[in-house]
Amino acid sequence: MSTAPDETATTTTPARDTRKIAGALLRYRVLAYATGIWLLVLTAEMVAKYIFGVEDLPSWIAIVHGWVYFVYLILTMDLAVKVRWSAKRTIGTLLAGTIPFLSFFVEHQRTRQVKAQFGL
Repeated sequence: MSTAPDETATTTTPARDTRKIAGALLRYRVLAYATGIWLLVLTAEMVAKYIFGVEDLPSWIAIVHGWVYFVYLILTMDLAVKVRWSAKRTIGTLLAGTIPFLSFFVEHQRTRQVKAQFGL
């Protein structure tokens, strides 16, 4: 009796795990877009405030982006654990929510990769 893991077990994913991955991917995608949008709003606020000198801007935009980004971090980690991303890929994906427009690009790349890898 061999103690080596079955090679087919590493290339195929049970249907139950595929459903969990699909759900985690959907949650990640929604939060990646929400984080990106709120980061763009925050950037626009900073430009208006510090470059154009606009007064009386809402002070809650940074707080909303912070909380959305926090949830993005949690849901990205959930997906990373389920699909077994490397630490480098996980950290890069986590940091994508801090640079304007990058979360949209990284979301597209990660979604393509996960869908291809797990047949979603």
